[in-house]
Parts: sequence; structure tokens; C-alpha cells
Amino acid sequence: MTDLSGKHAIVTGGGTGVGAAIAETLAHAGARVTVMGRSEMPLRQTAKQHKSIGYVICNVTDPASVTAAFRDARGVNGAVDIIVANAGSSKSKPFKKTTLGEFQAMLDVNLSGVFNCFQAALSDMEHTGQGRMISIASTAGLKGYTYVSGYVAAKHGVVGLTRALALELAKTGVTVNTVCPGFVDTPMLARSVDNIVKKTGMDREKAEKALRAPNPQDRFVTPEEIASLVLWLCSDAARGINGAALPISGGEI
Repeated sequence: MTDLSGKHAIVTGGGTGVGAAIAETLAHAGARVTVMGRSEMPLRQTAKQHKSIGYVICNVTDPASVTAAFRDARGVNGAVDIIVANAGSSKSKPFKKTTLGEFQAMLDVNLSGVFNCFQAALSDMEHTGQGRMISIASTAGLKGYTYVSGYVAAKHGVVGLTRALALELAKTGVTVNTVCPGFVDTPMLARSVDNIVKKTGMDREKAEKALRAPNPQDRFVTPEEIASLVLWLCSDAARGINGAALPISGGEI
């Protein structure tokens, strides 16, 4: 069993879904966890799930907000040993109808948000000579999907950032990896289904089936599966895993 006693882990987008599952899993493994996000209510709800989880309001697209949030988190739980950059968003629209502002918004939250949080955590890890940087990307970082060009571009960028930074830090004791889930059973997925139903008139069962179809196991990934992989990446057993983009997709990738 992985023991993270004494470690401080920060999880962005930690109020719901995958982020909340990761926060709880790391806390149960002994870590002191700080969840971050823009809305206080879901963060507070996650913090109620374990005595070792606290929260700080943070907008990952704003470097000043990230700097302040990490400072506050250190003030409570000390230097950062683990950063899980999970915050993200997906908007669906045909490319020809996508504005530059909409495209940039996808890059800001899904790619620049990872950059901002990795930079904010780096000094602590360089000082201690150990650490885990983990981003939650998507199979959209490994292949293309229709109608989400900005999201796909951003997630491909996360994979590239992971590979480049992993090489830079390879001799420091810090590892950098990304997890690439297929469709996950979360509130964000529910919104995607709602969008399909609204735009196509398809009933909900058929919309969900269409999203499950790329997964050879014909199912959605669970947040707990992703949290378990993140926990393993934080362990000593995974110290040789660096620069990896690890799919959880039932064989899709």
C-alpha cells in the first residue's frame, strides 16, 4: 500500500468528479491535501470527506491567483510534494464556428493552467530533490475528436509539455507524467450528454451509447480508476515512470 504520510499534495479542480476522487484517495494514503478551484461550495464539500483535506480558492488561468493560492496552501501544509493539475473544461462546437476567443479559452484552462501550477510547485520540489508532477489530460491528447478542436489542441499541448519537462527534470528526483482518460463518468460528461441531446434530439440513452462506443470495453471510465493510477504514480514504485502519457480508456488508445 502506498504511504504518503508527510507529503503535501495539491489537486486543482478538486471540487467534483475526478479531482475530488483523487483528493480523497491521496488523503486516505496519508497525504495532507489542498484542493483548489474557482467555486468554494464544491471545494468545501470535498474537504468534508477527510480531515486531511483543506481548500483554497484559485483560478488556474491567472498566474497571480495561482501564486497566492500556493502561498496560502504552503502556509497550512508546508512545501508542495505532489501537484495534480486536474482543472479543465471542454466546449463543443464545429471548428468553422469556433471563435479565436473560444479557442483561446480552451488553451487557457486546459494547457496554461497546467503550466501555471507546475511552475508554482517547481521551486519546492527542486529544493527537496523529490516530487511528483501529474496532469490529467485525455485521450484527446493522443488522438483527434470532432467538434472539440480547442480542447484537443490543449490536451495535445499538455502531453508535449509533460514530455519536455520530464526530460528537463529527469536528474532532479522529480517525475512528470500525464494521465489520459477516455470519457469519464463525471458531471462534465453529463453536460456533454445534455449538449448532444439538445443539439441532435437524440435520446439520452443513445447519446451515452455514442460516447461509450470508442471504449472497447463499452463503458465509461470511473474517477476512482484515475485516482488509483495517480496514487501509484506518487509511489516509490513509479519513480522510473517519467514523461509518460498513460491512457485509461479500455483499449481505445
